[in-house]
Amino acid sequence: MVLEEKVGNLLLRQTKKIAVAESCTGGLVAHRITNVSGASGYFEAGFVTYSNKAKERCLSVPEAIIKAKGAVSEETARSMAEGVRSAAGVDIGLAITGIAGPGGGTDEKPVGTVYIALAVPGGTFVRKFSFQGDREEIKLQTSDEALLLILDHLEGRLR
Repeated sequence: MVLEEKVGNLLLRQTKKIAVAESCTGGLVAHRITNVSGASGYFEAGFVTYSNKAKERCLSVPEAIIKAKGAVSEETARSMAEGVRSAAGVDIGLAITGIAGPGGGTDEKPVGTVYIALAVPGGTFVRKFSFQGDREEIKLQTSDEALLLILDHLEGRLR
């Protein structure tokens, strides 16, 4: 069973709804989740908030956070996850922000820097990653880790 099927089965079994907000993955996680038959039973919405303005407008990410910490930061990922959860009115809000490359990286935040956040009733969890590879590989690795974060929550491993 592929990862997205396992996540989908658990979401259905636990009667939970999810919404995602993606930046550097451009909708790949939403695509993978909705590629599973029956996804309408648990997938509410997907936002591709690529620009800072879209993060602010669609997800209520405060401009001050983006200015102070950057679009690729733990704080922005956290705010995106909480924002998408609130905007869609769901149990689980997932957010991804990062630098897929090949350009856009800095010494402080090189290409492959990605933050994935999960907002759930018990709190918001953020994981930072430093992926290697080309743009497509970074996006795929990010989508895998995003699905694994959801799985960790659904299987009770997040505290």
